[in-house]
Amino acid sequence: MRQLTGLDASFLYTESQRTPMHVGGIYIYDPSTAPGGKVRFKDILAFIEARLHRANRFREKVIRLPFDFDHPYWLNDPEFDIEYHVRHMALPQPGDWRQLCILASRLHARPLDVSRPLWEFNVVEGLDNVPGIPPGSYALITKVHHAAIDGVSGMEMTAAINSISPEDEVEEPERPWLPDRVPTVPELFARAYVNNLRQPFRYMSSMSRFVPSAGRLLEGFTSGSLRLPVPAGGVPRTRFNGTVSAHRVIEGRVFDLGTIREMKSRRAGATVNDVILAVVGGGMRKYLRDKNELPGESLVAMAPVSVRNKREKTDMGNQVTAMSVSLGTQIADPGARLEWVHEAAENSKALTTAIGARQLADYSKFMPSMWTGLAARLYTQLSLANRATPMFNAVVTNVPGPQIPLYSHGAKMVHQYGTGPIYDGAGIIHPVLSYNGEITISFTCCRNILPDPEHYADCLEESFEETRASLLKQPAKKAESKAARQKAKQLPPANEPAPVEPVRAEPVRRVAANKVDLPIKTAEPAENEPEQEKEAPVATQITPKKDLAEAAPKPEASEHAAKRKATPSKPEKQSAGGSNFKTPSLRPAARKVNER
Repeated sequence: MRQLTGLDASFLYTESQRTPMHVGGIYIYDPSTAPGGKVRFKDILAFIEARLHRANRFREKVIRLPFDFDHPYWLNDPEFDIEYHVRHMALPQPGDWRQLCILASRLHARPLDVSRPLWEFNVVEGLDNVPGIPPGSYALITKVHHAAIDGVSGMEMTAAINSISPEDEVEEPERPWLPDRVPTVPELFARAYVNNLRQPFRYMSSMSRFVPSAGRLLEGFTSGSLRLPVPAGGVPRTRFNGTVSAHRVIEGRVFDLGTIREMKSRRAGATVNDVILAVVGGGMRKYLRDKNELPGESLVAMAPVSVRNKREKTDMGNQVTAMSVSLGTQIADPGARLEWVHEAAENSKALTTAIGARQLADYSKFMPSMWTGLAARLYTQLSLANRATPMFNAVVTNVPGPQIPLYSHGAKMVHQYGTGPIYDGAGIIHPVLSYNGEITISFTCCRNILPDPEHYADCLEESFEETRASLLKQPAKKAESKAARQKAKQLPPANEPAPVEPVRAEPVRRVAANKVDLPIKTAEPAENEPEQEKEAPVATQITPKKDLAEAAPKPEASEHAAKRKATPSKPEKQSAGGSNFKTPSLRPAARKVNER
């Protein structure tokens, strides 16, 4: 038996009928690549059963102590039955995307049976009318309790039940699986007694490592290199921060990973995760603005961060900490929003580094089992989510996946979408998964909070397109040279067109939405290159060729203005073709100019 950590157990303590705490996904397969061009349910069942030894959690259940006197234990289930966990169903005609999302939402809303191993797979046939999916495809809708896996271990669990080629053969287990004996209640209390005696020494060891971290934090805040990751006025309250119902909605969109990588290259230092956060921020901005609920302050996202090392990559359970990132929802310009998100993410990473990501994860091990469950129940029963100031507005979790095709009994996986848990005060989560050159942004939300999931999915897609259009029309900052910037600064001759080279955006960003100046990090000069001269701040958007030409002073225009000053103006005659403007209305303005 292995005991759950405090963080793993907390997902069991906080679970209720309204807030099931499981993660999962929707995996779509094309059976045309399988032998014979089709896959039967019994083939899928046998394929999964042959690979159960790759992940211990498949056949382990949880044993809880009375009154949660100590954290639960994992136990090999003596009554394990794979046919209970892998189920078969089909969509009615026409078998479209909306029907699949509705079915996934209903399945996700049901809590798992905690007396059995904490997972459930549903094989869904009849996907005959989904755009971009071959007719006859099937989906695998998965549910695994968050106490068993986090995002990274969940991806490892997905890889365990798939193969990297259609003809892959599974390896034999190193040793045969054997069920465990169920311990008696006195035996569990004896284990809990020993653990509670050891707990103070573990706590003292962890606190000894916290003292240097506290010193680094104090130094960072004093010097100004670190700042709090939330707005000065606190995290704004939105519709996503209230209590949630027992009903769920699920949706998602697929984007090209190569395009996102190209987008992040247009901002020095930006990452794929920064682009994803900026796109989500733009989608939430659009949706709340359409509802007339957009706050003036930026929304804040909670982003889980894995603290696994290479040796722990295949371990089950949760080994994560979290950081808060401002989404820049008060900014209309997508490029400026990405700059904002990048700086907010860099600040949050600096905070996490100062404390120590591993130490943050270790602190969760000391959560008292009994009091954690009691606090969670009081938080729900008293509806404190409607009264307390929210800590964040949404969850965005980005999990890198394999960039090669995966197969299930020869059927190729076409797309994968993530699902996640929500609870009071955190009513929406965005699982982001990458796979085989694409990336999917999905979301799980309460149906009462988000009654129109298709509209929000469209907002995310529109935000992505606007961000792509804003970034890809500009050259990469790293490729811009000093000579190109100096040439862009030169004024064009009067009778020649303006140069095409873009004007580089420099330290100040003007945001029209709230008229806030955003400090931007300037790219450092490359090695052996002389230091560049400081340039005056300019607008973030590239000035078009036509605007540059109009902005340049022309000698002819200056001479004409001088003549107008010296010579009184004559009344203008209407053109032969007629005009909508009346000459008398222009004469008073002409007199004022002459008098001046």
